[in-house]
Amino acid sequence: MRQAAPVVLARLSDLPEGEPVAVEATLDGEAESLILFREGDAVRAWRNICPHAGRPLDWSPGKFLRSKDGLLVCAVHGASFELGQGACVAGPCRGQSLGAVPVAVVDGQVLSA
Repeated sequence: MRQAAPVVLARLSDLPEGEPVAVEATLDGEAESLILFREGDAVRAWRNICPHAGRPLDWSPGKFLRSKDGLLVCAVHGASFELGQGACVAGPCRGQSLGAVPVAVVDGQVLSA
């Protein structure tokens, strides 16, 4: 099977430090809504789908809820995710995780890996 070419998801400079950002991308021929999270020069990415009910986590396109302690909160059923590994730490999908998407930062651009 042929590996798909990397897709530019965002410029690193366009991602605010410590804030989840939604981006739309086509990966392996499929349209995907992704969450990008930047810490310094490192970026993590997950599919914008709650493992509990299969719905987007944002309450409005690109707008995410955060708890007082910095967890990402699903707008539908309140599942709470830590932004290190995307693990659900509270709510109906506790013990599950967001679907990780491998990314790399190359020359100031965030690319699908």
